[in-house]
Amino acid sequence: MNGVEAPVATAAFEPSSEDAIPLPEPQAAPPNPEELVAKAIAPVKAEFLRPPPSRSRSDGAGEKNSVSSNVVKEKKSKRQLKRERQQEQKSATHICSEVAKLGKVDACRYGAKCRFSHDLDAYLAQKPADLEGTCPFIIVKESCPYGLTCRFASTHSEGVIVEDENTPKQKFEINGLNKDLQRLLWKNKVSFPKSSAQLKLLGLSGGYGSKTNSDANQEESHPDSVNGSSNVQEHNDNDMPCTSVSELESSSTVCMDKDPLDDESAIDDLRPSKRAKNPIDDKFNSSDINGTCPVEKDSVKLDGQLEEKQNYSVCSVKLDPSLKPHVREKKLIDFRGKLYLAPLTTVGNLPFRRVCRALGADITCGEMAMCTNLLQGQASEWALLRRHSSEEIFGVQICGSYPDTVARTVELIDRECAVDFIDINMGCPIDIVVNRGAGSSLLTKPMRMKGIIQAASGTVDQPITVKVRTGYFEGRNRIDSLISDIKTWGGTAVTIHGRSRQQRYSKLADWEYINLCASKAPDNLQVLGNGDIFSYHDWNMHISDCSKLSSCMVGRGALIKPWIFTEIKEQRDWDISSTERFDILKDFVRFGLQHWGSDNKGVETTRHFMLEWLSYTCRYIPVGLLDVIPQRINWRPPSYYGRNDLETLMASDSAADWIRISEMLLGKVPEGFSFAPKHKSNAYDRAENG
Repeated sequence: MNGVEAPVATAAFEPSSEDAIPLPEPQAAPPNPEELVAKAIAPVKAEFLRPPPSRSRSDGAGEKNSVSSNVVKEKKSKRQLKRERQQEQKSATHICSEVAKLGKVDACRYGAKCRFSHDLDAYLAQKPADLEGTCPFIIVKESCPYGLTCRFASTHSEGVIVEDENTPKQKFEINGLNKDLQRLLWKNKVSFPKSSAQLKLLGLSGGYGSKTNSDANQEESHPDSVNGSSNVQEHNDNDMPCTSVSELESSSTVCMDKDPLDDESAIDDLRPSKRAKNPIDDKFNSSDINGTCPVEKDSVKLDGQLEEKQNYSVCSVKLDPSLKPHVREKKLIDFRGKLYLAPLTTVGNLPFRRVCRALGADITCGEMAMCTNLLQGQASEWALLRRHSSEEIFGVQICGSYPDTVARTVELIDRECAVDFIDINMGCPIDIVVNRGAGSSLLTKPMRMKGIIQAASGTVDQPITVKVRTGYFEGRNRIDSLISDIKTWGGTAVTIHGRSRQQRYSKLADWEYINLCASKAPDNLQVLGNGDIFSYHDWNMHISDCSKLSSCMVGRGALIKPWIFTEIKEQRDWDISSTERFDILKDFVRFGLQHWGSDNKGVETTRHFMLEWLSYTCRYIPVGLLDVIPQRINWRPPSYYGRNDLETLMASDSAADWIRISEMLLGKVPEGFSFAPKHKSNAYDRAENG
């Protein structure tokens, strides 16, 4: 009324308690880096953090996946599977390799009897489009062995191979399985005189189930074994008159309880196949020390061309036990200060080892191979022994349950392969291995450990190394009590993984216990530590903490960032760019195509193993994105943006994004393609106590 506004009755506008809009609560301050590290969460800088992607299973894709997972696949008989394979071989997609290589229908010597298709027009009509880039064999100035089936066939005309003495010889792969040897292994016609003589010397030659009195109370009976008799005497390689291998085959009994070609598993039943009595081995059962044995002289030069192998023959040799080398005369490898890439299942293949070798690894070792599978001539298992000539110090790792199978395996490897050392795995935690008395189950059977190491070291001149864990059960370490014995038994080096079998990866490695074991080791036994090395800081700390530690083995750290070897040698935290990381993937693809092949099958095999590797590399966090350096291997990375789109894509833990990266290098995936990683690489804190 007087120009002054009446006060507003605010009570009339107050909302009821039911309609009240809650005020936003004050947000808590983001945790500081120290708090994140205490929780094993990687302290990524705040400006790179992003909300985790929503992955609800309620969408259409999730419903589709859940329905498909409940579908029971039809179980097919072996006969039906064999019929489908034969029909598939006759299809146009399975063109004869000789026809494809030369591009001529009449190139195959089998003609109409060939199991594969000779229809070039039909094959070319359905062949996938060529990939971008140049044939990996043309790059190294070799003729492509895949011809028309090569996914880079359009570039073959660009690289004409001209033989020139001045052209440097390209690096190559060795340690392949000879077909003649494979047939003899299938038929159980390979004798092992050195290992049998050593087993007899140790009192283990009275049959495959025999054991010394000291072992009788601890060891169970031995199942039937494979290949060779236990009463074959040792021999030396002298030039003596030889008879043909056909005489050997005619005098031997063939016994196979299953076709090795039907066995497609990488790790099969460790139980050896049954065998018939071999008449050839009976010749060694007398007191005479003369005998015959099939011998292949494998001359391989890593710095030159691969020499041709001589044909198999049966050589008559006179044996002299005094020629047996003393343990001190064995070849030795100095592991001190050298960067050792651990033998890694699935991902530790030859192309990956070549990548690590180029980035600074000094010593490489093949994937674990099962002794019984090698003795049965399985090509898939022998592929694990392949070596590239760029691997200067190379070893193979084998796994077996009993002294006789391990001794025969090391003799076979020593005879057929070019290796610098043989590592015996006594720490594998996989159930299928442990349940059959191999791997880490040997940690509970010290007398069998003794028999295996003694039999192996006494059979060959190659250094025998052993890889173990701290023990079988959590909290019950026992390797420190055996460390001196390992040298007495014949081991030249031992690698200790600082975890028990039961623990798996649920906790960090126990380096204090590794140092305790190294301090108890004799001076002439080299001890290497293994576990959680993820930066040059970790390497320096472990080496400086124990002066008796010869070196360290790098495993998962190399899977996540293979340039760790460069960091250790250059003593720096490498803030590697996404482009440099992508170049490393390019190298892997090139090495993979050269190893597995540049045809469609080789391309998809390379893709599969690259995807397995990407399931580890996604755990790497670039140095420039961290508040605390260096990254620890047990840190769980949060969801974050990279500094560019490629770096963001590489940080994804989604298999769909890994497939996108593979398509950038190997083209589109086939229709209906799916991938699930074999290893649980993102189960950082899950206790896997199986």
